[in-house]
Amino acid sequence: MSTQQQSNTDTFKDHWYDAKRANEVLDAYNSGGGSSLAADPFVAQSILPGGTGGERDFSYIAPELPEFNNDNCVGCMDCVNNCPDTAILGRIVMPDTLESELEKVPDAEKKEYFREQFSQTVKYHGQYEKRRAKNPDDKTIPEGAKFGIYIDPTKCKGCGECVEVCGTHDALKMVKKTPENLPTYLENFGFFKSLPASPETHISKADPRDRMLRLGNLNMYKGGAGSCMGCGEASVIRQMLAATHEKVGDRFGIVASTGCNTVYASTYPYNPYTVPWTNSLFENGPADAMGIRTYWDQNGNEDWVLWNMGGDGAMLDIGFQSLSRMLASGLNIKVLVLDTQVYSNTGGQQSTSSYTGQESKMGAHGKAHQGKAERRKELGQICIMHPNVYVAQTIGANTTHFYKAMDRALEFKGPAVITVFTTCQPEHGVADDMAAHQARLAVQSRAFPIFTYDPDKGRTIKTRMDLTGNPNLDRDWATRRTPEGDTETINFHTWARTEGRFKKHYDGDGNPTTDEIEQALIDRRENWRLLQELAGIDNKDLLEEMEAVTA
Repeated sequence: MSTQQQSNTDTFKDHWYDAKRANEVLDAYNSGGGSSLAADPFVAQSILPGGTGGERDFSYIAPELPEFNNDNCVGCMDCVNNCPDTAILGRIVMPDTLESELEKVPDAEKKEYFREQFSQTVKYHGQYEKRRAKNPDDKTIPEGAKFGIYIDPTKCKGCGECVEVCGTHDALKMVKKTPENLPTYLENFGFFKSLPASPETHISKADPRDRMLRLGNLNMYKGGAGSCMGCGEASVIRQMLAATHEKVGDRFGIVASTGCNTVYASTYPYNPYTVPWTNSLFENGPADAMGIRTYWDQNGNEDWVLWNMGGDGAMLDIGFQSLSRMLASGLNIKVLVLDTQVYSNTGGQQSTSSYTGQESKMGAHGKAHQGKAERRKELGQICIMHPNVYVAQTIGANTTHFYKAMDRALEFKGPAVITVFTTCQPEHGVADDMAAHQARLAVQSRAFPIFTYDPDKGRTIKTRMDLTGNPNLDRDWATRRTPEGDTETINFHTWARTEGRFKKHYDGDGNPTTDEIEQALIDRRENWRLLQELAGIDNKDLLEEMEAVTA
């Protein structure tokens, strides 16, 4: 990096993150400053200091909090990655360091409680001790470490997403928040903040979820955003920020198209980001990004990463032409599409990303029309038709697929589009804790297949397209085992009947009752068959159909 480049980087960082200015703004707001705030450069330019969301307190909102059971924890880090509010965090601590910190706690009962927040997992402890036992003379092998999960009650909204993704491990459960246990949570989190950073020796390079153990990655999104409980978008944004910081450090910024993501992240004076971002109009985020990218490149900052972020309304509908023009430009801009299949910010208005039969504003379910009549627009397939663009369709709940797609997008020399299924609980009739569950089921049911398309993989679409991560790749529908040991088919109905937006298409027993929902199922099957064809995968069900016709 040249001296000029380094100077630009330092100026850039100093401008967007100023703790002194952040405190001044927060103090003025909390003291009732209102419209009498001083007309300084921050106020004059509508700038929110970075990271002020970290000072927001939600402890008076949530009726419940997650409780940690250290005996059942395996250190998978799914809860930390999928939390939409940076309210649950993990920490690896060496045994002697932990005991040293505990010695500073005078109260014996509190000391024991703090100790109980740590697990002795195979991942962070057992495998290291096993290697040490096999190689007693190798002093380079570190000893096993303790692993702890901590809840920040000032950020937790009580959605329970962490409990759902913990699944069968049962290391977390929701408990009622009381005047008695809230102070304990606050004290426990205070102890967590006193601990040193997780040692690099124990952060797994093979498990991308572990990148959330690095404070730099974790602190890109401080929490304190005004998003709904369990917001499916916020978890994905946190993961995108962590992936980017892991690759390039602080040298990146965001152009955000108007939508939920800009509203809940800029409720004055609370900004959850510690990375600079700007809010453009609904329809021209990509055009704004092109201007910033060009300016950065002209000033020798080609290594800075620029993300353009927006919902399906901004990217598939009103802003699609701008997106298409940006992709055709070849500029090194990364795009994150938060696909909720609805205009969440305008109260559930349908978009071209909405599914056939989906009930929404301008797609009401009544006697004449049973929800949206059109087929869903597929942004992923459209984007791969642009020259030299990396494309991935993925979900945040599949952290392996998501982070691999993110890492490749950041490495790719040119435009990259990552479109992600992001549950909008209030608009789709989904419980607050079910964002990750619904995303996984959307993949399994072919409602939202995942794939990557990498132009550097070869000359043909077949060599560039990869459907790895979807179940039953060579069949129309996936299958799974029931608790009784039987095999059941997972199709579009399996997913749709679990979402309120489709409830009027099913009877009390979950049977489909309308032509529209049957058309939606056919649409999803045909979309999946098209992806199979592009990837060069023979569909056995289709082949059997063709053989039956010709027989």
